[in-house]
Amino acid sequence: MNIKNISLIGFMGSGKSTIGNMLSKELKMLFIDIDRIIEISENKIIKDIFEAEGEKYFRNLESEVIKKIYSNKNCIFACGGGVVERVENMSIIKSSSTIVYLHISAHESYERLKFTKDRPLLEGKDRKKIIERLMKKRDVLYNKYADIKVDTMDMSNEKIIKNIMVKLGI
Repeated sequence: MNIKNISLIGFMGSGKSTIGNMLSKELKMLFIDIDRIIEISENKIIKDIFEAEGEKYFRNLESEVIKKIYSNKNCIFACGGGVVERVENMSIIKSSSTIVYLHISAHESYERLKFTKDRPLLEGKDRKKIIERLMKKRDVLYNKYADIKVDTMDMSNEKIIKNIMVKLGI
């Protein structure tokens, strides 16, 4: 199969890593989770990188990883939720892949993430408000950059994958 790379974007909890991994098996493409690459290169989990170095440092690492890994072909990339906030990231991603936006509501994101301890941007008193604020800021960007938008709410992973493949014409 000779299709472009596929990059999954979307908010925290939308299923980018899970769907990316499953889709890569279905399409026999290499799956690359950008957050995992960052963790391996730093030998730290994302939460620890944020705590030790801050968000700006993390975003710089993310941009460097994107510059390096997007030379690969026949890959499915799971992008971090904030990747859309840097134009240079999206320019690289857009030039070499079809971008699939896995849409999730703020409420659904909250339900999926309300007890998680590994999301540094959600540390705070009112997780629901943090999610709503970040989602409002990012949703415009997700929609702007997406070639395809898939609503993941009330859908099984298998149905999401079928939906993506139909929209990709596969």
